[in-house]
Amino acid sequence: MTNLKTLKKDIAPFEKSTTKESVWQIINTLGPFVLLWFLAYQSLSISYWLALVPIIIAAGFLTRMFIIFHDCTHFSFFKSRRANRILGTIMGVLTLFPFDQWGHEHTIHHATSGNLDKRGTGDIWTLTVKEYKEAPLKLRLAYRFYRNPIVMFGLGPIYVFLLKNRFNRKNARKKERNNTYLTNVLIVAVVALLCLAVGWQSFLLVQGSIFMISGSVGIWLFYVQHTFEDSYFEENKEWEYVLAAVEGSSFYKLPKLMQFLTGNIGFHHVHHLSPRVPNYKLEEAHKNTAPLQHVPTISLATSLGSLRFKLWDDDIKNFVSFKAVKSSSKKTSIAPQAKPEH
Repeated sequence: MTNLKTLKKDIAPFEKSTTKESVWQIINTLGPFVLLWFLAYQSLSISYWLALVPIIIAAGFLTRMFIIFHDCTHFSFFKSRRANRILGTIMGVLTLFPFDQWGHEHTIHHATSGNLDKRGTGDIWTLTVKEYKEAPLKLRLAYRFYRNPIVMFGLGPIYVFLLKNRFNRKNARKKERNNTYLTNVLIVAVVALLCLAVGWQSFLLVQGSIFMISGSVGIWLFYVQHTFEDSYFEENKEWEYVLAAVEGSSFYKLPKLMQFLTGNIGFHHVHHLSPRVPNYKLEEAHKNTAPLQHVPTISLATSLGSLRFKLWDDDIKNFVSFKAVKSSSKKTSIAPQAKPEH
């Protein structure tokens, strides 16, 4: 516990952004993305399957662009708040996310991650085993639909990025509402210009494919970094911010190329400990902070097992599958009954 109490202080030295590194990251992200987009467009004249090669790689760079946007919403990418806001709004147009709206929801996510009494904003819909068993059939069916991988990683990007992000939340402040309107107008303008330049069919084939791949990857990253077997969930009275960060956010150990394309977000435990650490310093903070060597770690292979985790079992403090809940219910129902008295 002594180590846990000093963790935030231990990573404080890594919270300062470096303008040179930030600018270089913009160049080595936007530059390759534009080049790959153009290459994909040119490849369409030969074959869509050939174009898929640069499309898939470009989707990785779009994911990296989202991480830059993400850092800007935490005001950690540049020292200047204004610079973060300007770049964040631009990256929000390219990734289809309104800067202020998403920043608001994501801040709540950081403040409530793993808190059973404060679920519902900026997180993945999660029910406990008890809640699921007591829920009406309509809610259970809706939850099963939501948790279906095809829905979550296929329809999810379409709903969240294209639809949900286009509308302001209830009671949003004027500044937030205006930023959403501005983002929407700029998105329409960029799409219109690209359709005029390359044709709407080519635009949909290239950007639509990049969007779907990147969107699915983005949702997968968010999902797997909080949905692993022995994650962390507690009621508000027992909830601890540091424990939620180091036990409820995984270290997703990825191959170096994937780590680069995902902007080091695999070091999610470090990010949750301090959102002010820019993405290019997350790995350094992890390696130089001894207690973080023992955080929950998942690999690309083992992370696939997270697909079976659907419900949080508050009794054993683990994620479980629907099948496990069904099996336990059967065992309970066939338990020996007392013999009737004669």
